[in-house]
Amino acid sequence: MTELANEKQQNWSHEEPDSKSWYMQKFKLYETRSNFYMIGKAKNRTFWRVLKIDRLEPSELNITEDSAIYSDIECHDLLKRINEGNQSTGGLKFVTTCYGIIGFIKFLEPYYMLLITKRRKIGAICGHTIYAITKNEMIPIPHSTVRSKVAYSKDENRYKKLLCTVDLTKDFFFSYSYHVMLSLQRNFSDNNRIGLFLYEKMFVWNEFLTRGIRNSLNNTFWTVALVYGFFKQVKLSISDRDLNMTLIARRSRHYAGTRYLKRGVNEKGRVANDVETEQIVFEDVHEGRPIQISSVVQNRGSIPLFWSQEASPLNIKPDIILSKKDHNYEATRFHFENLVKRYGNPIIILNLIKTHEKKPRETILRAEFANAISSINRNLEEESHLRFLHWDLQRHSRKSKANAVLIQLGKAARYALNLTGIFYCQVTLNSKPEGLLAWPYCWNDSAAVHLSENPFNKDENNEGEKEVSEGSSTGDAGGDYLVKPPMVQTGVLRTNCIDCLDRTNVAQYAYGLAALGRQLYALGFMDSTYIDLDNPLAMELMGVYESMGDTLAFQYGGSAAHNKIFSERRGKWKAATQSQELIRTLQRYYSNTYMDGDKQKAINLFLGHFQPQQGKPALWELDSDQHYNVGKSLQYTADENVRSRFKRSLSDGNILCKSDSTMASLNARCSNLSSKNAEGVDKHLSHSTPLISTCGSDACHCRMIYREMHEHRCFESDPICYDEHGDACNCSNFLDVDWLSSSGNSCEEELLERSTTVSSENIANDLKTESTTSASEAGSSMKGRDQCGAELLKNADYPEGFVHWVTSGEMLSH
Repeated sequence: MTELANEKQQNWSHEEPDSKSWYMQKFKLYETRSNFYMIGKAKNRTFWRVLKIDRLEPSELNITEDSAIYSDIECHDLLKRINEGNQSTGGLKFVTTCYGIIGFIKFLEPYYMLLITKRRKIGAICGHTIYAITKNEMIPIPHSTVRSKVAYSKDENRYKKLLCTVDLTKDFFFSYSYHVMLSLQRNFSDNNRIGLFLYEKMFVWNEFLTRGIRNSLNNTFWTVALVYGFFKQVKLSISDRDLNMTLIARRSRHYAGTRYLKRGVNEKGRVANDVETEQIVFEDVHEGRPIQISSVVQNRGSIPLFWSQEASPLNIKPDIILSKKDHNYEATRFHFENLVKRYGNPIIILNLIKTHEKKPRETILRAEFANAISSINRNLEEESHLRFLHWDLQRHSRKSKANAVLIQLGKAARYALNLTGIFYCQVTLNSKPEGLLAWPYCWNDSAAVHLSENPFNKDENNEGEKEVSEGSSTGDAGGDYLVKPPMVQTGVLRTNCIDCLDRTNVAQYAYGLAALGRQLYALGFMDSTYIDLDNPLAMELMGVYESMGDTLAFQYGGSAAHNKIFSERRGKWKAATQSQELIRTLQRYYSNTYMDGDKQKAINLFLGHFQPQQGKPALWELDSDQHYNVGKSLQYTADENVRSRFKRSLSDGNILCKSDSTMASLNARCSNLSSKNAEGVDKHLSHSTPLISTCGSDACHCRMIYREMHEHRCFESDPICYDEHGDACNCSNFLDVDWLSSSGNSCEEELLERSTTVSSENIANDLKTESTTSASEAGSSMKGRDQCGAELLKNADYPEGFVHWVTSGEMLSH
């Protein structure tokens, strides 16, 4: 093999293909007693390459790549020679056909190779095929004759079974020729930076698994980069013109996990359930014609504070515990610094959690989040301020019909789009099969149109017209095409509720609908940027976002999403919706309480957050996930000065190709944050103060501590205020909340509705409570849930105590 390889290298060295224009996507695996041989075939079938993996080393990974390039005949001859040279030990045997290496992993002794053995096409972006995994295999590398007893031990087998619970055939996707881990805008603006660095991105889930082979070979020809989340592509037709709409949700591998085991932020500024959502629209055109394409990116993620909830078999609504170990919001600031690096300014925050509660739970986080944003903004120049809107979606959905809620969210979405803009350009396809995209016409900074006009200077009904009007005309049918200047997105809308699942998904749909109007207008499919909620396009888009919401909810929460607003829009029978919501609540409770522990362990194993070692505690012997949340060299102790040792937040997953000048300025303006805030912190914020808990027996005491804490946290320049419950008032620096909540589109208002009310008697009771205060509203809500429990008891024979426990969240009585 070596002689032939050297000869081939001399003959082919001058014809080495450009790594940017070729790739392999089909492989055949062979084995001898001493080695695995993987043969990779180029897409165009013009050359073959060979990878050799040593099988005689029981616990090390030795991989070498043949530098020679072979033809089909020469590759066949090479395999024949290998077979003849190994006849004494059984010869060369075919193992399997595969479509890429997922990675390599080691538990206690041997390495295993994870392969994609079946795949399916799930979509294409401008000719670049996107695939999902339909079957995968895990193959031990060392030959059986060199494995020790450890390779067959009980713990080794348990680790293997645990890793296999990560279902790679579900919600993982990849592409050989398109960097699906990056947004479309980033793919265009950063097209020269490909290769190894792509696997370091926050959305590549097999980064750890591929680290060994990437370091050995210094290339990624043999592996695929897996993205986890959601991918769906649908065909839309407007006025006999066809276009493709693609919705992609990319979940971050940093601080990844399940609902109650991953909450809030970690010390590096990474948040739980961090998801980048991208909506891509491009037209179907004949070959040779330029393609118009547009994308919009939005973000969801947990509230970037140190907070937690612990699943309890006795309480379906666990207490929210807010930790005060980050006095100066350093981790929160790191998180938003990272967002600025990824997306640019402005960062717009839409916070959908409750504004009023009889027993403070969500409102504790709401007020603390408002304080954190205000504290960070005080050290930033005005143009770099975080823009935020606190809007209680649940309260508005109880008072208004689904249409009214979506209209109000649509107003906020259009304001956000005015500030961030959308990405748009014209491209041509490369003539090579599935080749990299040709970069857009007129792609330069001076041609880019930044949609960042002040929305307060525009008429709300005409907003969006001016910023996309330039270059919005289309070419004639004779083939003369007007070159339109590209547009770029700068900044992002970040949406959150408590779980970033149910309410967040509704808001992301409203934003996606507003963005779709602008995208279709830019592509020349519409004469206006507005799409009415009754438009068939709105209903089609809602179905895609609903599917995305269910998928992400299963991944993070263990059940499909609560889609009350979507169900109402479809005219679904309210009783059926309530029954469905109850079932999903039970599914989520069961998963969070009994299944998430093992699920989290499997994720930690897959991502490399936990690496087994002989003589050390096994993964299942550790009763807490907290050792994954904190860096190995950084443990939280009673000394809060350890916060000064925080590492900077990395800037992976970017959509913009910009200099670091923006962040350098941001860091400089924030450098004095700790010293300024430390002087205003009361003794209540010292490290000795216990965590704020909302446990029932201590609720009043917690409110007292909470109010005292914020009396010292609010500086003279702090715009945040608090009501008698410690709730932050409706203040926003993004838009007028009163205007947003007004009936600007003559939408019909509905009397107060209870999501859990079934009978007409209960509806009548609800009507009596229409004019109550927020506190009594919360009380009547609990009463309504009790009535619902009685109704469910009659219909489904549930024990009354159980139904009350499910619907009210109180302790289960025995």
